[in-house]
Amino acid sequence: MATRILPAAGDADAVRSITTLLSQLPDAEPLAPVVDSTQLADTLARLAAESVDELPEVVVVHERIGPVPALELIREVALRHPAVGVILVTSDPGPGLFQAAMDYGARGLVSLPLGYEELASRVQAVAQWSAGVRRHLGSGADELTGAGGTVVTVSGAKGGVGATLTAVQLALAAQASGRSTALLDMDLQTGDVAAYLDVQFRRSVADLAAITDLSPRVLADAVFRHDSGLALLLAPGEGERGEEVTDRAARQIVGALRSRYEVVVVDCGAQLGGAGAAAVEVADTALLVTTPDVVAVRGAKRAVRLWDRLQIRKAEETTVVVNRHTRSAEIQPPLIQRITGTAVAATAVPAGFKELQAAVDAGRVHELDAKGAVKQALWTLAGELGLAGAPEGDRKGHGHGRLRGDRGSVSFRRRRDGGG
Repeated sequence: MATRILPAAGDADAVRSITTLLSQLPDAEPLAPVVDSTQLADTLARLAAESVDELPEVVVVHERIGPVPALELIREVALRHPAVGVILVTSDPGPGLFQAAMDYGARGLVSLPLGYEELASRVQAVAQWSAGVRRHLGSGADELTGAGGTVVTVSGAKGGVGATLTAVQLALAAQASGRSTALLDMDLQTGDVAAYLDVQFRRSVADLAAITDLSPRVLADAVFRHDSGLALLLAPGEGERGEEVTDRAARQIVGALRSRYEVVVVDCGAQLGGAGAAAVEVADTALLVTTPDVVAVRGAKRAVRLWDRLQIRKAEETTVVVNRHTRSAEIQPPLIQRITGTAVAATAVPAGFKELQAAVDAGRVHELDAKGAVKQALWTLAGELGLAGAPEGDRKGHGHGRLRGDRGSVSFRRRRDGGG
């Protein structure tokens, strides 16, 4: 059986060199090369969606691929597609890099300039490893390819549109449905999840930033267990410590949570930083919360364009959630869809200042009235996203039709938010 090999290199000369040698290998089936980390992620996600058997046995990653650094990219591939073997092509095949690459999930290194014998030997070994893993996993491979739980990020089009409330309620809905759920506050300078849930905490996400090996025990020590059952990983109380959480640390933290919880909800706030961008990029579903007013919708459009320019996420792979929706508003969800070019969630969240004020002020948003319109809408949204079932009292929800856009969740790829 031919070994399917997917080259990933951003430099045209590197692509040409790699593909030429791969085409000379016996029983090799080189696939069309990908030129950056986003295209690689999209390609693997598309193939995995069809069938695990469609995934290539080997991915060859050049050290200068971007925008995600090669080692970070290897980690994501290894987490999401554990039966795919990754080879790193590098000009510095020393023991330090070799150990780092192995730690990140690579199956081997090949030095530059490329040589036929070395490449052939490494590809053959990795292909055999991949075949063995697939035989071992058998029918369970489909379940393991996602590398654990579902990650949903919640970002605000601007401050005060209700992203934090949305994130908290989505997490509560998932936990209430019987799924182990973690809520990560990645609004690193002004995160309010702790205030919304009235918790006093000692450890925060910043305490994990410098740890390269996030063992289950280390992660558990940093997580706060809320009375609702939620596992909370909170933003630092000192905002300046947010700078300690790099994009690399964010990817590692999200990956560790994903491996231990069925659902991970990340509050990214309304300002984009490296850590928040990394979370949005690797999320399965990226939500962007807006209110139906000109300033907020303009902010949503600006955020969508920024994500696209930075190759964090495409517009069509983002879902906008309309908060404080009223039927009398001039700006309705279909118009927001046309302006932003995104999908729009079928469930719009109604305005409910009176319903929310006491709970928000007391830091008890987990005790919102189950019959309240806002909570019912947000829990219906959780059902729409596949995180939980709709609440019993409102099976019809508060939507305005089906989910608009190509899809409501995506694969692979942040600030102060008032409630309601």
